[in-house]
Amino acid sequence: QVQLVESGGDLVQTGGSLRLSCEASGTISIYAMAWYRQAPGKQRELVAAITRSSSTNYADSVKGRFTISRDNAKNTVYLQMSSLKPEDTAIYYCKLYWGYDGYWGQGTQVTVSS
Repeated sequence: QVQLVESGGDLVQTGGSLRLSCEASGTISIYAMAWYRQAPGKQRELVAAITRSSSTNYADSVKGRFTISRDNAKNTVYLQMSSLKPEDTAIYYCKLYWGYDGYWGQGTQVTVSS
């Protein structure tokens, strides 16, 4: 059983930046990881993913503004977010890909004010 703990969510103004962190209770080096988000009344969506070899992919809506990275020594995945927009407001969840469902964190709230 792996536990994931997200942190770094906050209330920021449009155009601001935040860095989210996701710390795992065990090693993450052999797993792909990702950040998802869910806004009120909407389905959870993939924001960014990173493979164990650190290849990345992003949702079109965040390309050029968000950067996902990993530090395997710290068992931590990051999401650097810049040029934030009100439509980025959501709960952001970390996921570790394993098996059918994988493991999810509890989420961290990001609110971008206009």
